[in-house]
Amino acid sequence: MKRAEAIERSKKAREEQKKAEEAKKRVYVVKSGDSLSKIARDMLGDASRWPEIFEANKDKIKDPNLIHVGQELTIPSDEN
Repeated sequence: MKRAEAIERSKKAREEQKKAEEAKKRVYVVKSGDSLSKIARDMLGDASRWPEIFEANKDKIKDPNLIHVGQELTIPSDEN
């Protein structure tokens, strides 16, 4: 019984960690006139953090100078 309880606690801990990680992620929808540096300034407080947004969205962005209106970008946690 104790082993089953330990497994269940471990499973719950992993689920809570996953939820916490998901909660840290934010989604930003690109608007006309946006750039990664502008989004970084507005969302992360520092335009020079644009590479963090680029890294978090490499599956969606091939060229950091080319983003599209309506594109949904994941914004990393601003805990830096």
